[in-house]
Amino acid sequence: MSGNRAPRATPATTPHPAGGEHGGYPPIDSHAFLSDCHTAALVGPDGAIEWLCSPRFDGPSVFARILDRKRGGAWELTVEGAEPPVRRYLGDTLVLESRRHGPEGEAVVRDLLAVHPDSPDSDAPVAGKEGTAGGPAGFSAVGVLVREVRCVSGRVRVLSRVEARPDYGRHAARWEAYENVLRCALDTGTEGLWLGGDTPHTVDGDGIARAAVDLEEGESTTFLLGYRGEPLTGPGRTADGGRMAEETAAAWQSWSDRTSYDGPAADLVRRGGVVLRGLLSDETGGLLAAPTTSLPEWIGGTRNWDYRYVWHRDAALVVLVLLRLGHEEEAERYLRFALNGCVDRSERMEPMLKLDGTTRIEESELDHLEGYARSGPVRVGNEAYEQHQMDSYGHLLDAAYSFQQVTGRLTDRDLAELWRLTDILAGIWREPDHGLWEARGEPRHWTYSRLYSWVALDRGVRLAELCGETGVPVDRWRSERDAVRADLLEHGWNEEVGAFVQAYGERGMDAALLHLSLQGFIDGDDPRMVSTIDRIAEELGDGDHLVHRYDHKVTEDGFEEPEGAFLMCSFDMVSALVPAGRIEEARRRFDALCARTGSFGLYSEQMAGDGTFLGNYPQAFTHLALIEAAMNLEAAEHREALHSWAERRGEERLEREKRETSGRTSAEGGAGSAS
Repeated sequence: MSGNRAPRATPATTPHPAGGEHGGYPPIDSHAFLSDCHTAALVGPDGAIEWLCSPRFDGPSVFARILDRKRGGAWELTVEGAEPPVRRYLGDTLVLESRRHGPEGEAVVRDLLAVHPDSPDSDAPVAGKEGTAGGPAGFSAVGVLVREVRCVSGRVRVLSRVEARPDYGRHAARWEAYENVLRCALDTGTEGLWLGGDTPHTVDGDGIARAAVDLEEGESTTFLLGYRGEPLTGPGRTADGGRMAEETAAAWQSWSDRTSYDGPAADLVRRGGVVLRGLLSDETGGLLAAPTTSLPEWIGGTRNWDYRYVWHRDAALVVLVLLRLGHEEEAERYLRFALNGCVDRSERMEPMLKLDGTTRIEESELDHLEGYARSGPVRVGNEAYEQHQMDSYGHLLDAAYSFQQVTGRLTDRDLAELWRLTDILAGIWREPDHGLWEARGEPRHWTYSRLYSWVALDRGVRLAELCGETGVPVDRWRSERDAVRADLLEHGWNEEVGAFVQAYGERGMDAALLHLSLQGFIDGDDPRMVSTIDRIAEELGDGDHLVHRYDHKVTEDGFEEPEGAFLMCSFDMVSALVPAGRIEEARRRFDALCARTGSFGLYSEQMAGDGTFLGNYPQAFTHLALIEAAMNLEAAEHREALHSWAERRGEERLEREKRETSGRTSAEGGAGSAS
């Protein structure tokens, strides 16, 4: 995903990524991810908070050292003389535990963005209810980053150094004492920002807040950084970091325990579910593509984009995965957010939304930040919102159809909007567009866009049939669906290449076309599909399991520099091999990809051949594709596990409703006879 600004000149040399650090920047996958579903933080391997935005995911950064080691700002928390920390998540949560061995003792640090469990009769907002801002079901964001330190043996000296650099590092923090906390006095991006806890900080002449405390075995201290609301510490109040950590861990674990999956890579699927929930906005239900901006798709390159927005291309898989994992409420919130983003808009569907549901996302470059591993520019905003991407219609209609199959809860208002979108697509599908990958230059006739035009019309027809809708032009939609299919088969297939190609009249391959069989357009074992799979593996493969999305030299995407292999496409290859009947090959690729996960079971957008993580992190659609691949392997006997699962659930729901209706009719008839 990218913007559509003209790229900067490509550097004279394009260094190849290598494992380990890059000029002092730790590997992307060495960062832990924290979220309260309102904002997110990344914790570096030394325990420093290197990324945090306020007052929400897409707000200006407070800490951005991951993008500039000198000017970005970070919160360092160390045990004097300690070895590098040993870190892990507590169970299936987003609470990070770090063990630090010092010269005279050992400390355990728990880092978290706190959430408050809501009691059944609480007045706190509950997730999924229209007009509220609750977090994951049963808890809501507190608005504070908690760092609790407990000495478990001997004695330790704990040092805190907070170098806040608000507004993407443009300013040094100006702290002012208020009761027993520090408040940030800057107006830009720091409303509600405060620093407190058991151990007070003092501020030096450079605006850096420092604290030190000695702890004996059994003693603990808590440091708090609030990013909204009133301070939790003050006269008569103490910072109970242990309680907040326990409550947050219990709330996340309770959510995770609702996940119903026990198939291949169950641990990674469960972790992926937690990551996805952490990227779902507590205010609106929208899913971020990633919580970061400008982590490069190639070290030293300029393919750096802001992903803190919601793309419709994620819609179908988000809804299906959440439904399949047992999180129906979150699936519904997301779908309604996406549909609400289309209502009363122009006659062209925008491909992406901001978290507040608006679409204007101005893009700019932050020249004062050097970028991760000096891979500039750093961008905020994303002008891809101006593009027309025909696949967006199909993704949203596919999501809505699956949701209706499983739940039957689409409203008349939902359906009216879906009929409108289907009818729009029926009239414009013959036009060129900018395509899934948002390539620069003139619009083209992308084969993937034709595929999802077919999906949009197919799901529109099926949805109308499922709902018994008679007031929409279904016959026209069927006719246009058949026309799209014929058009794609004629122009998307290249006989000389022996495969479906990226765009009409061209020869380049595109790994997105693995979805041809996954969406039911063509059988997975059709010779044309099998040939396409083999050509993608041959031309876009990297080693025995990685797959690039396309050949950038052939596609002419506006950059001369390369990029990493696309992890979503790499997992899509696994999924496509299953209906092709090549199960063992699929399992081999899947196992190899799972073995390349990051330190915390997280994935970024891309990966170099040597395993270096590239691109924004953690990446929603990588985790979505992993979960889809796992479920396809789990149900290898079905043509495509997630969609066939939705169909079976829909059939079961309809049969259940028939029995209930029949039972009510019999009861009413019996009552009438008795009277």
